[in-house]
Amino acid sequence: MSATDLKHHCGLFGIFGHPDAVQLTYLGLYAQQHRGQESAGICSGPPGGRIVRHADTGLVTSVFNPTLLEKLRNPVAVGHVRYSTTGSCQSANCQPLLVTCALGQVAVAHNGNLINAALLRDQCEQQGAIFSTTSDTEVIVHLLAKPSRLERMDHVVQTLGLLQGAYSLLIMFPDRIVAARDPFGLRPLLLGRMDNGAVVVASETTALDIVDAEFWREVEPGEAVIISQEGVTSKWIVPRGNVKPAYCIFELVYFADPASNIFGENVHDVRRKMGMRLAEEAPVDADQVVPVPNCARCAALGYSQASGIPYGRAFTVSHYAGRSFILPDQPARDLAVKMKLNVIKSTVRGRRLIVVEDSVVRGTTTRGKIGALRKAGAKEVHLRVASPPIRYPCYFGIDFPDPETLIANNRSVEEIREYLGVDSLHYLSLEGMLNCVKHPPDHYCTACFSGHYPMDVSHPVSKLAFEAK
Repeated sequence: MSATDLKHHCGLFGIFGHPDAVQLTYLGLYAQQHRGQESAGICSGPPGGRIVRHADTGLVTSVFNPTLLEKLRNPVAVGHVRYSTTGSCQSANCQPLLVTCALGQVAVAHNGNLINAALLRDQCEQQGAIFSTTSDTEVIVHLLAKPSRLERMDHVVQTLGLLQGAYSLLIMFPDRIVAARDPFGLRPLLLGRMDNGAVVVASETTALDIVDAEFWREVEPGEAVIISQEGVTSKWIVPRGNVKPAYCIFELVYFADPASNIFGENVHDVRRKMGMRLAEEAPVDADQVVPVPNCARCAALGYSQASGIPYGRAFTVSHYAGRSFILPDQPARDLAVKMKLNVIKSTVRGRRLIVVEDSVVRGTTTRGKIGALRKAGAKEVHLRVASPPIRYPCYFGIDFPDPETLIANNRSVEEIREYLGVDSLHYLSLEGMLNCVKHPPDHYCTACFSGHYPMDVSHPVSKLAFEAK
């Protein structure tokens, strides 16, 4: 699936107790740039001292430079790369958010989407709170700062207990970092350790690798991990016995870096297994298996290995074309895809191709790619998708909240095949996908495929709810 079809989540990175914490946070964000390209930010400070912040729209390399990193230099830091699940792409919404309140200074970085944010925001505004952003994350800041909550010993845990939806959070106070994960564990969050004893928090293990940190463990669903000079302790947002995981399986299908380990297994291995299972479910006689770069390479490799059909390349990728999803209209996005992907005509002409995609969301750019292969002289094009049809909206941080934009919504596979212009089309079955992952099937959120949500979504927050005020 191309970036034209779908935006990514956000990426978190934090570190406590390292003299180069800010520089390492920069590297950790860079390693997770695939999770968000709209903005980047870092907050830092000495233990017990003043927190400072720099955040802006753009990629990590454009937002920060050596001079800025030196100004932020402190032994404690949290960082964030973002795309706007709720709240538009503007400077005010860049994270981490940093405020000063009765609590003192607090910075919040959030990956996910709160489905009760509009309700909580209305409650805060009725009590006199003034919001300066359109991000659901600011709701968390106001809830943390409420005087009635500050009187409680576990005010952070009490606040998190009010949130509904998906959240992995880094909350930075002058004396500690709190790393928290919603009770369903929808978004990944994990801990690492460095040789000097510093504790690292990240969304993916690729961020640990780039700073030479050793993976320690995941933040458990429903857990709040407190990292301070006194050490690392845990508290539970809900009773531990009530936690039932619902890991977002789309992280494994598409979002996470293939080199990462999340939800207890390697992303590349899972995608390769999905490709192998797809070859078993949907064999076809062809000359070559080709991936739609970049995300489908792992699944295409698995399909080739299981089928015995040679793996090849049909496209080259320009790394300088930028991210097409930010463009304002479909013709501009189509042009961006043409600029980014070039067909290798000599490997395509006269051949029967099995084209492997990891997923198809809206289908517009997939159709364009198939057309390009036809134009280059492909004899046959058989599309194999390494996940089930996406028929239902996501309210937990993936950018398809409107079912009307989904190609598989109210369309049969045959209708989709005709629209895409392929000789045959087959999706991996839901059962086949779940057989490729480590945990029991009911430990994953498959709502976008199955329509079965892990929580009540009868009143989800609209992405534009706050902009309309």
